[in-house]
Amino acid sequence: MEAARTNSSSTPKGRGVNFSAPRSFFVKFRSKCKETFFSDDPFKPISQEPNGLMKTKKLLEYFVPIFEWLPKYNLQKLRYDVLAGITITSLAVPQGISYAKLANIPPIIGLYSSFVPPFVYAVFGSSNNLAVGTVAACSLLIAETIGENMSKEKPDLYLHLVFTATFITGVFQFALGFLRLGLLVDFLSHSTITGFMGGTAIIILLQQLKGLLGLEHFTHKTDVVSVIHSVVTNRVELKWQSALAGVCFLIFLQSTRYIKKIKPKLFWVSAMGPMVVVLVGCLVAYLVHGSEHGIKTVGPLKKGLNPPSIHFLNFDAKYLPSVLKAGMVTGLIALAEGIAIGRSFAVMKNEQTDGNKEMVAFGLMNIVGSFTSCYLTTGPFSKTAVNYNAGTKTPMANVVMGICMMLVLLFLAPIFSYTPLVGLSAIIMSAMLGLIDYEEMYHLFKVDKFDFIVCMTAFFGVSFLSMDYGLVMSVAVSILRALLYVARPSTCKLGRIPNSVMFRDIEQYPSTEEMLGYVILQLGSPVFFANSTYVRERILRWIRDEPEAVEFLLLDLSGVSTIDMTGMETLLEVRRILGAKGIKMVVINPRFEVLEKMMLAHFVEKIGKEYVFLSIDDAVQACRFNLSTTSTKPQQ
Repeated sequence: MEAARTNSSSTPKGRGVNFSAPRSFFVKFRSKCKETFFSDDPFKPISQEPNGLMKTKKLLEYFVPIFEWLPKYNLQKLRYDVLAGITITSLAVPQGISYAKLANIPPIIGLYSSFVPPFVYAVFGSSNNLAVGTVAACSLLIAETIGENMSKEKPDLYLHLVFTATFITGVFQFALGFLRLGLLVDFLSHSTITGFMGGTAIIILLQQLKGLLGLEHFTHKTDVVSVIHSVVTNRVELKWQSALAGVCFLIFLQSTRYIKKIKPKLFWVSAMGPMVVVLVGCLVAYLVHGSEHGIKTVGPLKKGLNPPSIHFLNFDAKYLPSVLKAGMVTGLIALAEGIAIGRSFAVMKNEQTDGNKEMVAFGLMNIVGSFTSCYLTTGPFSKTAVNYNAGTKTPMANVVMGICMMLVLLFLAPIFSYTPLVGLSAIIMSAMLGLIDYEEMYHLFKVDKFDFIVCMTAFFGVSFLSMDYGLVMSVAVSILRALLYVARPSTCKLGRIPNSVMFRDIEQYPSTEEMLGYVILQLGSPVFFANSTYVRERILRWIRDEPEAVEFLLLDLSGVSTIDMTGMETLLEVRRILGAKGIKMVVINPRFEVLEKMMLAHFVEKIGKEYVFLSIDDAVQACRFNLSTTSTKPQQ
């Protein structure tokens, strides 16, 4: 104790802290841009190549991935890719027709959309597992955004606007990938996607009641209340023949899904299910003249490959707002879904996919598609799962699918004109039942209640309002959550782990030892204008709640990634307040960027370099002989 009194007037000395001159603005700006846009440093392997020819080769492989995997291709891989390509074609035909009807465009457009885009993706895509095709959610969102009334009153104009929206989607996706702005997709969190897909599945299921029940009149709205009201109002139009056929098809499809679930090796049973429904439906409708018994069919499908559609793109200012909205919103959703699905299956094979490359591939796929009578395509889960289970090895499976679709369009398209609409409704309903992830929603509820709220906001917003409102509301709640994390950062009091020099949170590790006379606090987020008031009040509260007299406050800034002028002024204010009470403030391990700003703002000069330490243990050792414990002070 005498030693403590003797040295109480001495000053702690900083040890090992690097107070080198701050970097220039351009050096810091370059570093920030690199971390923001090139966090994976993709060009480093290219720069390490010894000669220019190899650098050019690597650069070409990076931007056009087919040059990377095609030279290594062999017959063994081809065998698997051919099997996978033929299998996903059997799913692409019925899904293409079904989702085209969902988007209120001619069914043949759905088949066109599974012909050209797969070839583009095979050249520019980075995923070995992703299968390209149309998706239900974006199909319905296009119809909802551009307007269902227009699809009936002016079908040609509506189709041209769909092509235009697809072009805008492609440009938007390509720009995001080329400018490496994939971080925008991150605002669509896993919780948001789960809720959005579940809500979309609900409204698509209800929309199919029109085809399933054979109703003539139906609402143009998509919310649950309007659809149920429409079904009840028009129940007199119900055709039992259509309903019976629909229920039989649906039971068959769900049975194939159940077989796949209990015996994964029989995945092909589920994959072939939709094609079986289409073929059986066509045969029955043709033999019994289904239209005479209330069973409607798709109608004529002409032979031939995709006609050019670039001259149909319509940028009339009258329609541009809705087209831009449809293109950008569906583009963002398609990116989030496609990239997430590609990454999920890549992890299973211990592979990696480049999100920015995928954005460029999706963008080019939709730009070329809009020129060749295709509408929006991405990587649907159902088709990708079938592709993965079929043993695909490379993107060549998409090429095989494209070739098979070409043969269908040239020779077999008219056969599918007898496809009953009730069969398509059953196919869509079966697919949508698999998109409602009850288990994941329950998992979110157990793990993180706020994530569950985000999920439910998207789910109920889509189900009872509209798809775009539900999505915006969910993203808004997610951003609000992020802002709350920023505005109310975590702070914790540290104690020493017994018989060590480690300091940990006293709440997480109750066995830690608190040292009398000082408080060690750890800040766990950036300190800036949005949270500076809270940080000040929280620090002062920690001091106020301390039962013993405090002489030193030790602030561990190792978790503070950045700080602004307001944050530094706040820390100086805390120092002044504590100084008036005889408490000294010590700063521990500020990170490079934080220390640079503190030096430029003369913060270090104001508190003194001797009050900045490299580690908590250094600070504790320096303060040990300057500390007056409550036992050596008179009681107040």
